[in-house]
Amino acid sequence: DVQLVESGGGSVQTGGSLTLSCAASGFTHRSYCMGWFRQAAGKEREGLSFIDNYGHTNYTDSVKGRSFISRDNDKNTESLQIDSLKPEDTAKYYCVRDVDSRDGIPDFGYWGQGTQVTVS
Repeated sequence: DVQLVESGGGSVQTGGSLTLSCAASGFTHRSYCMGWFRQAAGKEREGLSFIDNYGHTNYTDSVKGRSFISRDNDKNTESLQIDSLKPEDTAKYYCVRDVDSRDGIPDFGYWGQGTQVTVS
């Protein structure tokens, strides 16, 4: 079964940096687009950053310029670094996997349990 386990969350000061990690198992890691979502209290889930099976990346405007997504297919992991953290970055962060990278549709159907980030 697909398993995604996030780590690295916690309480961070405004202006600080944080790196989230995701340990993936149950599938051929290099074959799938991976990414990160977050959900703040009372808000809908927001896609933050994605990295496909070719290594190409995308970032949403809210974190573009202060974040970096990476993947290590040998270790079956992906990470998201966020700099210049703001209180509005407070949310639960989720690691996600595309359902089928062959169809060209970024439908992230597999999710981890999430890790909480609190910025103050």
